[in-house]
Amino acid sequence: MTKTTSRLLATALSSAVLLGAFTLAEAGQASFVVDVQSGQVLEASNQDDLNYPASLTKMMTLYLAFEALHEGRLNWDQKLTMSENAESKEPFKLAVGAGRQVTLREAVESIVVLSANDSAVAIAEQLGGSEQAFAKAMTDKARQLGMTNTVFRNPSGLPDPEQVTSARDMATLGISLMRDFPEEFKLFSMRGFQFRGMKLRGHNNLMYRYDGVDGIKTGYTDASGYNVVTSALKDGRRVVGVVMGEKTASLRDDKMAGLLDSTLPSSSTATASTMPGKQPGATMTDAQPTK
Repeated sequence: MTKTTSRLLATALSSAVLLGAFTLAEAGQASFVVDVQSGQVLEASNQDDLNYPASLTKMMTLYLAFEALHEGRLNWDQKLTMSENAESKEPFKLAVGAGRQVTLREAVESIVVLSANDSAVAIAEQLGGSEQAFAKAMTDKARQLGMTNTVFRNPSGLPDPEQVTSARDMATLGISLMRDFPEEFKLFSMRGFQFRGMKLRGHNNLMYRYDGVDGIKTGYTDASGYNVVTSALKDGRRVVGVVMGEKTASLRDDKMAGLLDSTLPSSSTATASTMPGKQPGATMTDAQPTK
C-alpha cells in the first residue's frame, strides 16, 4: 500500500468516525434541571448526549456581545451593518436589507424576541470579522465556562453537522449569562418589542403560560427537534431547565412545564437553596435527581 493510499484511507476512516458521532447528535431527547444557587441537579436524562443546539446557539452570541459591552468594545447605540451574508440568513430576521444598519440594542432585542439570524451574524461580523472567527471565540468561551461537549460553528444556530452541544452544557451557559451579566439577563424576559413602528411578539410561549418563568431561549431545526432553555423562580428557588429534541413545540413546552412542576417548591415549601451565602452559578453536582 502506498503512502498516498494509506493517507487517503486514514482520512476516510477519520471522516466516517466523525460522521458517526454527528449522527448520534440528531434530535436526541434530553433534559436537565439544576438549582442555580446550590448547583444541585434536580432532574437529568441523557444530559451529556450530543445534540444540535439550533437557536440556543444565540445564547453564546449574546454572552460575547454582553462581554464586549462591559469591556467597552461595543455600546448599545453602536451601528451594525447588515452584510449580504447576514441578510441571507433565513427564516427569522429583521430583513432591513444588505448595507443597512441596526443598533446593537435593536440587534440584541431581535435575537431575544425573534431569534433573528441576521442580527446574530451582524454581531459576529462586528466582533470577530467573520462567522468562522467568531465561532472559534464562541467555542473557546464555552471551554472557559466548563461546556465540555459544545462546539460552535456559526452564531445563529442554523444547521451545521459540526455544531453540537448537550443539555448540561446549555444549562451551564444559561447560568453563566445570569451570573455574569445580571442586568442584561433581564432582557430574556421580553415578550415582544417594537422595531421601527412594528410590534413584534416572541416565540417563548412558556413565559405566557407558566408563572415564574422569565426566559430564556427556544430553538428549532429539523435536525435538532424542538429545544428550550428556561429560567424560573418560585418561592426563592431559581432553576434553569433544558429540554432538547422534542417533536413539536407543544410537547417541548409541556415537558418543561412538567419538569418545573416537579422541581419548583410549592408556595409553603422552604428550600435549602434560599439560604444566604450561596452564589448563582455554583458547580453542578450529580446528586440523585429529585423527581
